[in-house]
Amino acid sequence: MSNFWERVDEELEYKGMNRKSLATEVGFNLGNIGKGIQLGSSPSADTAVKIAKVLNVSVEYLVTGQDSSLQKENLDLHRYREYSSFINQLDSLPENQRELIKSIVAKMNGWKN
Repeated sequence: MSNFWERVDEELEYKGMNRKSLATEVGFNLGNIGKGIQLGSSPSADTAVKIAKVLNVSVEYLVTGQDSSLQKENLDLHRYREYSSFINQLDSLPENQRELIKSIVAKMNGWKN
Protein backbone atom coordinates (compact mmCIF):
# COMPACT_ATOMS: atom_id res chain seq x y z
CA MET A 1 0.00 0.00 0.00
CA SER A 2 1.48 3.29 -1.08
CA ASN A 3 1.72 6.29 1.18
CA PHE A 4 1.99 10.01 0.40
CA TRP A 5 5.75 10.02 -0.16
CA GLU A 6 5.74 6.83 -2.23
CA ARG A 7 3.16 8.42 -4.54
CA VAL A 8 5.30 11.58 -4.67
CA ASP A 9 8.32 9.45 -5.66
CA GLU A 10 6.25 7.69 -8.37
CA GLU A 11 5.20 11.04 -9.80
CA LEU A 12 8.76 12.39 -9.60
CA GLU A 13 10.04 9.37 -11.53
CA TYR A 14 7.30 9.74 -14.13
CA LYS A 15 8.15 13.42 -14.60
CA GLY A 16 11.91 12.83 -14.63
CA MET A 17 12.39 14.93 -11.50
CA ASN A 18 14.16 14.25 -8.23
CA ARG A 19 13.44 15.12 -4.60
CA LYS A 20 15.93 17.97 -4.58
CA SER A 21 14.26 19.74 -7.51
CA LEU A 22 10.86 19.21 -5.88
CA ALA A 23 12.08 20.72 -2.60
CA THR A 24 13.53 23.69 -4.49
CA GLU A 25 10.32 24.33 -6.47
CA VAL A 26 8.09 23.95 -3.41
CA GLY A 27 10.42 25.93 -1.17
CA PHE A 28 11.04 23.50 1.65
CA ASN A 29 14.03 21.66 3.10
CA LEU A 30 15.01 18.46 1.31
CA GLY A 31 15.57 16.84 4.72
CA ASN A 32 11.86 17.17 5.45
CA ILE A 33 11.12 14.56 2.79
CA GLY A 34 13.46 12.09 4.48
CA LYS A 35 11.90 12.82 7.87
CA GLY A 36 8.41 12.37 6.45
CA ILE A 37 9.34 9.04 4.91
CA GLN A 38 11.05 7.87 8.10
CA LEU A 39 8.09 8.85 10.28
CA GLY A 40 5.49 7.73 7.74
CA SER A 41 3.87 11.16 7.93
CA SER A 42 2.43 13.54 5.38
CA PRO A 43 3.45 17.19 5.12
CA SER A 44 1.31 20.11 6.21
CA ALA A 45 -1.72 20.85 4.06
CA ASP A 46 -0.16 23.93 2.45
CA THR A 47 3.02 22.02 1.57
CA ALA A 48 0.96 19.12 0.18
CA VAL A 49 -0.93 21.59 -2.03
CA LYS A 50 2.35 23.05 -3.33
CA ILE A 51 3.74 19.57 -4.02
CA ALA A 52 0.56 18.57 -5.86
CA LYS A 53 0.75 21.71 -8.02
CA VAL A 54 4.37 21.04 -8.97
CA LEU A 55 3.55 17.42 -9.81
CA ASN A 56 0.28 18.38 -11.55
CA VAL A 57 -1.80 15.94 -9.52
CA SER A 58 -4.44 16.45 -6.85
CA VAL A 59 -3.72 16.52 -3.15
CA GLU A 60 -6.42 13.88 -2.79
CA TYR A 61 -4.42 11.56 -5.04
CA LEU A 62 -1.19 12.10 -3.09
CA VAL A 63 -2.92 11.53 0.25
CA THR A 64 -5.28 8.66 -0.62
CA GLY A 65 -4.06 7.25 -3.93
CA GLN A 66 -7.47 8.02 -5.43
CA ASP A 67 -8.88 11.09 -7.10
CA SER A 68 -12.62 11.48 -7.44
CA SER A 69 -12.15 14.28 -9.98
CA LEU A 70 -10.12 12.19 -12.43
CA GLN A 71 -11.70 11.72 -15.79
CA LYS A 72 -11.24 8.63 -17.96
CA GLU A 73 -8.17 10.05 -19.73
CA ASN A 74 -6.39 10.58 -16.40
CA LEU A 75 -7.35 7.10 -15.22
CA ASP A 76 -5.85 5.72 -18.41
CA LEU A 77 -2.71 7.77 -17.79
CA HIS A 78 -2.34 6.36 -14.29
CA ARG A 79 -2.90 2.85 -15.65
CA TYR A 80 -0.21 3.49 -18.27
CA ARG A 81 2.20 4.64 -15.56
CA GLU A 82 1.58 1.42 -13.66
CA TYR A 83 2.27 -0.78 -16.70
CA SER A 84 4.75 1.35 -18.65
CA SER A 85 7.80 -0.85 -17.96
CA PHE A 86 5.84 -3.92 -19.09
CA ILE A 87 4.74 -2.08 -22.24
CA ASN A 88 8.34 -1.09 -22.99
CA GLN A 89 9.48 -4.69 -22.58
CA LEU A 90 6.64 -5.89 -24.79
CA ASP A 91 7.54 -3.32 -27.45
CA SER A 92 11.11 -4.61 -27.56
CA LEU A 93 9.97 -8.12 -28.53
CA PRO A 94 9.64 -9.29 -32.12
CA GLU A 95 6.13 -8.99 -33.58
CA ASN A 96 5.42 -12.74 -33.48
CA GLN A 97 6.26 -12.90 -29.76
CA ARG A 98 4.05 -9.86 -29.04
CA GLU A 99 1.18 -11.54 -30.84
CA LEU A 100 1.73 -14.73 -28.83
CA ILE A 101 1.61 -12.79 -25.56
CA LYS A 102 -1.56 -10.99 -26.69
CA SER A 103 -3.23 -14.33 -27.43
CA ILE A 104 -2.13 -15.75 -24.06
CA VAL A 105 -3.57 -12.73 -22.21
CA ALA A 106 -6.81 -12.93 -24.22
CA LYS A 107 -7.13 -16.65 -23.42
CA MET A 108 -6.43 -16.04 -19.70
CA ASN A 109 -8.96 -13.23 -19.68
CA GLY A 110 -11.58 -15.72 -20.83
CA TRP A 111 -10.91 -18.13 -17.97
CA LYS A 112 -13.42 -18.15 -15.16
CA ASN A 113 -12.20 -18.48 -11.56
